[in-house]
Amino acid sequence: MSGGDARYFTTHKKGEIAEWRDEINNPDRDKKKEAVKKVIAAMTIGKDVSMLFTDVVNCMQTDNVEMKKLVYLYLINYAKNQPDLAILAVNTFVKDTQDPNPLIRALAVRTMGCIRVIKITEYLCDPLQRALVDEDPYVRKTAAICVAKLFDINAELVQDRGFLHQLHELLADSNPMVVANAVAALSEVQESSNIIQSFALGSNTVYKLLAALNECTEWGQVIILDSISSYSPQNESQAESIIERVTPRLQHANCAVVLSAAKVIVSQLEGVQNSNTVSNVIRKLAPPLVTLLSAESEIQYVALRNINLIIQRYPGILKEEIKVFFCKYNDPAFVKQEKLETMVKLASNQNIEQVLLEFKEYATEVDVEFVRKSVRAIGRCAISISASAGRCIEVLLELIQTKVNYVVQEAIVVIRDIFRRYPDRYEGVIGALCDSLDSLDEPEAKASMVWIIGEYADRIDNAEDLLEAFLETFHDEAVDVQLQLLTATVKLFLKKPSSGPQHLIQQVLHRATSDTDDPDLRDRAYVYWRLLSSDPEAAKEVVLAAKPIMSDDRASLDLETLQQLLQQVSTLSSVYHKVPSAFVPRSTNINHELALEETDDLSHEARKNSGENPEPASHSHIQGVNMLADLMDNFGVAAKQNAIAQLDSSKTVADSQGTFLTGHLASQAKCQSMGAFPVSTSHSESVLLSEHTTSGLRITGFIVSSSDGSPYYDLLITNLTQKPLGGFQFQFNKNFFMLTPKQQPDIGMVLPGERKSCMIPLAYFGSSAGGKASPVLQVAVKSPHQNDTIFYYNDQIPLEAVLLPEAQMNFEHFTEYWQSAQLIDQCTKRLTVSQQSSANVEAVVAKLEQNKFHTASLRSIDGASVAFVTGKYMLATSEECILLQITFVKAGAIDAICRSRVEGIAEMALLAAQRLLC
Repeated sequence: MSGGDARYFTTHKKGEIAEWRDEINNPDRDKKKEAVKKVIAAMTIGKDVSMLFTDVVNCMQTDNVEMKKLVYLYLINYAKNQPDLAILAVNTFVKDTQDPNPLIRALAVRTMGCIRVIKITEYLCDPLQRALVDEDPYVRKTAAICVAKLFDINAELVQDRGFLHQLHELLADSNPMVVANAVAALSEVQESSNIIQSFALGSNTVYKLLAALNECTEWGQVIILDSISSYSPQNESQAESIIERVTPRLQHANCAVVLSAAKVIVSQLEGVQNSNTVSNVIRKLAPPLVTLLSAESEIQYVALRNINLIIQRYPGILKEEIKVFFCKYNDPAFVKQEKLETMVKLASNQNIEQVLLEFKEYATEVDVEFVRKSVRAIGRCAISISASAGRCIEVLLELIQTKVNYVVQEAIVVIRDIFRRYPDRYEGVIGALCDSLDSLDEPEAKASMVWIIGEYADRIDNAEDLLEAFLETFHDEAVDVQLQLLTATVKLFLKKPSSGPQHLIQQVLHRATSDTDDPDLRDRAYVYWRLLSSDPEAAKEVVLAAKPIMSDDRASLDLETLQQLLQQVSTLSSVYHKVPSAFVPRSTNINHELALEETDDLSHEARKNSGENPEPASHSHIQGVNMLADLMDNFGVAAKQNAIAQLDSSKTVADSQGTFLTGHLASQAKCQSMGAFPVSTSHSESVLLSEHTTSGLRITGFIVSSSDGSPYYDLLITNLTQKPLGGFQFQFNKNFFMLTPKQQPDIGMVLPGERKSCMIPLAYFGSSAGGKASPVLQVAVKSPHQNDTIFYYNDQIPLEAVLLPEAQMNFEHFTEYWQSAQLIDQCTKRLTVSQQSSANVEAVVAKLEQNKFHTASLRSIDGASVAFVTGKYMLATSEECILLQITFVKAGAIDAICRSRVEGIAEMALLAAQRLLC
């Protein structure tokens, strides 16, 4: 509406609905349009005008584009409430999709996609298919977004009609905006579904997207850059090429484009090993990030939160730019606090003097909360940079001299932490602290001061008097202060066992055991009492034991979480510093997680509602699942019952990691054995799913390695039901080796009584479980022909199947690495060897080399033949080595020692060797 249309929003008189109906039905086009505008205005301000539905719909038959837009807007708003009447508009919609005017064609398709009425979506398919190949790019880009909307309404319809395949073809469109919208639609489909057939972003597609960047709108660029950020380069040169082509986006005026470009660059840098290249790229990345700090305060905050993530990964990126983070007098409080955090992270020996002067200045401001954080920042710098600790203490003492109550108290808390970080170095300042005792009124500051007195009781002459002054108000103090008083008095007694401290210890123990209701305080007092009365020396060992040293808290995130958050730069996740699953229940962008321990009640209800025995079953299943998206959502519900003995309570469910998801694009794994496939062996050795717990579906098999070193799932599927089964879909839970199906099996229909084998290729782009190495693999499987019932089972990942083919290492390197302190995991076993393999040490080595182990050296030591063998496997961020020393003891037995940098791998390696040699 134009500026003069404001009159439509003025108050209307009674009886206006009938008046509008008459005007809408007036043959005069101008009056009709005026009436529709009044209706839309009333609808906009919340007035119910649904009773005019039929009259407004009749106005669709017009050539006036403005009128069509108004009527379509009305339809979008009211069609859901009147679906039967909305069908009346279908013929006009279909007709408009074939209009010569591309604007009308696009408008019709967009509106049909926005009307969330199932009956209308059925009529949308044919016009949408035509629109996706329309000659006008405006229509094509509108149709691309419409596919995502249709998928949200009816996902199965989108897959059946091949719309996802057409979206894939639009990625190669000549118009960059069509490409951007296709990427946006595919991304939306991925985020709203857990369909496991995935279209992995390939090199050719990446370069097409990069070529479209220059001509896209700014938001189209954001969409394309976000999709490219999830691409793993095939080699270092490809990563450098992507970085080079994305770098110009850092100069864009739109902050979202800059942050998305930074995300791509940071993600691709993981594939660059050349330190000079990394340094050059980081140097180019710094100025655009600094420029973001000249924008509005809200954008500054978002930029600062993202910068804090990036500098944790690349600490030197802004080391020369610390001045830009100095707070301005008119900065909002949230920006100041974030700048403060950034300055702490960037502080170093070279700039610490500047930083401390800034912090000292901030400590004189009127914002109490910001002042406290500034004082704490000084202490964090002292803890993080040992060479600056003395200077930090001086600044804190100067702040104490100001006699500002909250500054003094915060400084005492900070100095306590510095004492814990550097014991016996700065106790000379205790006298100045004791002079400020009268100004302490906050529990944390009091507790800190009491801790200092107790810790240095033997060096404070009047420690007894100081503690006695605190004990006078013992009952009025907070529990934290009471606990510190109790411990400090015991320390004083142990360090100065004179009559004075004896009186104090009796007094405090009596008060802590008889005159308090707090269980923690009372229990601690009883422990001290019994220790002191039974064994004072033991009490000294307990109470006066060395304290853990304060650690540097500037790197607040562990490496795995940091890597995940860096993949989310420019999103809410990077602002919250939390992975999406921590605040979005249905998040699928990184690692959709459902903690198994949180699903106890759900699991019980699921079994109860399905008529199953509430007791744990060997294979649980859940009925009535419509999509495979629900498959992994319910994994924790059913799998916990049969896997609790093998799962750590912290394990969570993760979605498959694809760039885009399609139903028709994923190439399928064929059941025939092909050249690179391993030779299938007897499946009867490993029953994964029994027909007794799956209503007739039996699956056997195991994970094997092909001749080219890639892992495959060798399965035999047996149909013991009364109807054909097909369309099997497998999905893996988060596992240590990041295994996930590269594609789904396509073995056709398995008839009743028939069995078919299939080889599912596996890839290493799943989610890592982290922690101690574990061979446990949790698998979910379903067939749409079995009522979409989902079955779950546990399998074992044999280490020999996931070893990488290239693991050569010379003996000098082997010896050096064997003696390295990094190899924290060691396992020693005597292995039984088959008669065929035990002929000599060469036969043992040959058997291992056939399974991707490599020999570093064969030697004779003290008359025994010894083989030094290496292996290599993939971790989340690197390749890790396994070292074995095999000694030929006698026929039929060898002694094996294995070392690894990851806990649990050594034992798995020896078990693998035992399997290969037995």
